[in-house]
Amino acid sequence: MEVGADGVFIVGSAPVSQADHPGGQLVQGGGQRGQLGGDAHRPVIASAPVLSILDRRNTADPAGDLPRPVLDGDEPTEVVRGIIESVRADGDAALIELTTRFDGAHLDDVRVPTDDLDRAWEQTAPVLQRALEAAVASVDAYHRHQMRTSSEFVNPTTGVRIVSAYSPVRRAGCYVPGGRAAYPSTVIHTAVPARVAGVEQVVVCVPPAGADGVAPVTLAAARAAGVDEVFAVGGAQAIAALAFGTETIAPVDVICGPGNRYVALAKREVAGVVGVPSAFAGPSEVVVIADGSVPAAEAAADVILQAEHGPDGLAWLITWDEAVAEAVGAEITAQVAAAPRRSDIEATLASAGHLVLVDDLDSALAVSDRIAPEHLELLVVDAETVATRVRNAGAVFCGRFSPASVGDYLAGPSHVLPTSGTSAHASGLSVLSFLRSVQVIEYSAQALADLAERGQVAVDLHIHLVVVAVARRRAQSGLATRLAGDPAHRACSRVAPVE
Repeated sequence: MEVGADGVFIVGSAPVSQADHPGGQLVQGGGQRGQLGGDAHRPVIASAPVLSILDRRNTADPAGDLPRPVLDGDEPTEVVRGIIESVRADGDAALIELTTRFDGAHLDDVRVPTDDLDRAWEQTAPVLQRALEAAVASVDAYHRHQMRTSSEFVNPTTGVRIVSAYSPVRRAGCYVPGGRAAYPSTVIHTAVPARVAGVEQVVVCVPPAGADGVAPVTLAAARAAGVDEVFAVGGAQAIAALAFGTETIAPVDVICGPGNRYVALAKREVAGVVGVPSAFAGPSEVVVIADGSVPAAEAAADVILQAEHGPDGLAWLITWDEAVAEAVGAEITAQVAAAPRRSDIEATLASAGHLVLVDDLDSALAVSDRIAPEHLELLVVDAETVATRVRNAGAVFCGRFSPASVGDYLAGPSHVLPTSGTSAHASGLSVLSFLRSVQVIEYSAQALADLAERGQVAVDLHIHLVVVAVARRRAQSGLATRLAGDPAHRACSRVAPVE
């Protein structure tokens, strides 16, 4: 894994699905293309619908007018706003009613007892415990590498001292999907970065799986990740509860985590009331650029691996080689029939599965940058060099041994990434998502006196004029010199946090 100024590049040298790899129990078999634990994440090597073909060869702008799923619109937005207002008005009662309606689970209390987390951990098979601990350790190590420390700058011209200090938010809310399948990895990829940042309280909201409640493996992951509270509530109602609070759920400072269109829209609605990093972290997306250097079966699996997460996602193959297009397309067509989540894969591919033919690698990168995908896989020769040319992507995976599935679970960076084109201006979840940068500014008396000498600079606000006038008087009367050693008379101000 390499971290550059422009993003995170995952570069693999060996498969992680081997039994002797510390995370091997998290990644199921299927060559280099396995996925994490549970029946919901079996490798999607089955039969699938043919991708829609977009032939962008011999066009002036191959990236022009590309189709995208439409995730917002008046109807879903109004539904989300109605849910938010219901939770604000009725609190826990609204959460219980909405959970019964949407998840088929009637709860007396949305809080999951701490004993349930301990019990889930104790009942988890030791081999899976070790796998969860390995994932926690990997995500923890990477995010400790990201941590920022305070820095000091003294302007050599003015003598002004500026300290950039970093402090964590007090309380973070992690949203974890759970209605369609169990996602213990999302617990780890949201809670661990918050913990590393120093967040005092980390809470999780996850929808119950019907009458069975929250999946035990999700609770076990919460225990392994050091989560303080878990609430059995999902959807837009969970986002509203985290933002505004209810009788049981105290409001948080930051909400993070992926979700369906309603969850993503709800986060957009409450942004500003709370911090919402990673922009629009919605349904999963993958773009695969392939040149034939990777077997077609593996490229096909990588195209459809994110499609199993449900509707409204995006799965694209981009190539300039007709033989690659034909071989990978045939593999996809031959695959999904045996997949446990066939209907989810088919729904995604039917609405947003595309095979794009372009003239060359430059055109392929132009198309990918216009899409600005959550995951970009470079199945090409010299992928590491090609990765330096990528402008817009949540995460870039280089070469045959770096499928997006390892980034989802074991690589280290959080798998909570911007979707729906927002990677063009936003980044994935990190420790910085939970830290505030506060600038502490200190003038000495001499520096303030020097400022008075330069106080002819035009200012608009009356208060600034007053400050300059006072500084000038001090300088003229010699007061600045007499007070230079008195800390009580230093001009020290705190500027609002810069996010």
